[in-house]
Amino acid sequence: MIFMSKKMVMSGSEAIAEAVKLCKPKVLPMYPITPSTLVPERLSDFVFNGELEAEMIHVESEHSAASALFGAYATGVRAFTASASNGIALMHEILPIISSARFPAVMSVANRTISGPINIWNDHSDAMSERDQGWIQFYCESSQEAFDTILMAYKLAEKENVSLPVMVCIDGFALSHVYEPLQIEDQKKVDSFLPAYKPENHLDPKNPKSFGPIAFPNSFFEFHEQEQVAMEEALKEIPKIHAEFKKEFGRKYGNGLIDLIDMKDAKYALIANGTSVGTARVVVEKLRSEGKKVGLIKLKTFRPFPAEEIRKACKNLKAVGIIDRHVSLGSEGAITLDVKSALKEEKCKVEGFISGLGGRDIDTKRLIKVFETLKKGEKGFWLK
Repeated sequence: MIFMSKKMVMSGSEAIAEAVKLCKPKVLPMYPITPSTLVPERLSDFVFNGELEAEMIHVESEHSAASALFGAYATGVRAFTASASNGIALMHEILPIISSARFPAVMSVANRTISGPINIWNDHSDAMSERDQGWIQFYCESSQEAFDTILMAYKLAEKENVSLPVMVCIDGFALSHVYEPLQIEDQKKVDSFLPAYKPENHLDPKNPKSFGPIAFPNSFFEFHEQEQVAMEEALKEIPKIHAEFKKEFGRKYGNGLIDLIDMKDAKYALIANGTSVGTARVVVEKLRSEGKKVGLIKLKTFRPFPAEEIRKACKNLKAVGIIDRHVSLGSEGAITLDVKSALKEEKCKVEGFISGLGGRDIDTKRLIKVFETLKKGEKGFWLK
């Protein structure tokens, strides 16, 4: 069978909407918030034009959008929503309710700092602040990766041994509004990769089940224990799904957990995620052309955290610097904390660098400074 695809130029937000359309959700609860608004705008066009057979629910808040997402999955249909920043914060009450119900929802996040002061630009404080709520989190470097990750997110979420919701994160404005060429896949080919959603657990009068009941101390613990087991299963499934995706579509992003760039002989390396990876690639290429043994570890999957993959990647390094676009105030960056935990028994020195908060650029000069700091054996710092 021959499948046809098409190449187009579009923004990261539009790429996500195109991918969602191909996944055929039936319910779209949406509340617009900058910089994610382009996603529901384009999806509403698809619904209005008859390109997507779905019910778009215009809710009164992000809290309601997450609640409607729960309700859609409770009825047994595939659904989708999108949000950002304080909208994610307003969803906070519902996010763990979705994950504890083991509903395989997918949501895109156009990462934007959480106010205040009021700021509409990019950092990762919105999604990173929800890292403990039982949602798998992927971070994308390009529009093509955002498109591809939506397809893989549904396939992963709907795996019986995973059955957890997924956030697909793209940097606000830096990716959500930037136009890039990408390949849009044929519907039949996507259908072959992502089968129709056939949930075992949903509301059915002929087979009554309870969703969201009260959990007393003799059962609550087990709910979260099962979610942890599912996260561990996701660590196994993500590389398998990426391998299958590469076979079907010809593209890959490392093994789906991390991607290693020039790491074979590296003595110093960066760990970064999102669009800052693109800048880091340029820096690593420049420094290697000068004979410096440096490398880059792209962190695609943040939750579940790929600790073993990080350990293997860093085993021969003298030092690694982590670029965090989020700070856990009173402590360090979220990624830095996880990397330090993963490497606590390793010789590799770990230094965290807080950068890019509130949309400030992470440019080549700043990343070169990180490598210089690592080589001198100095401490990490706020990379302003």
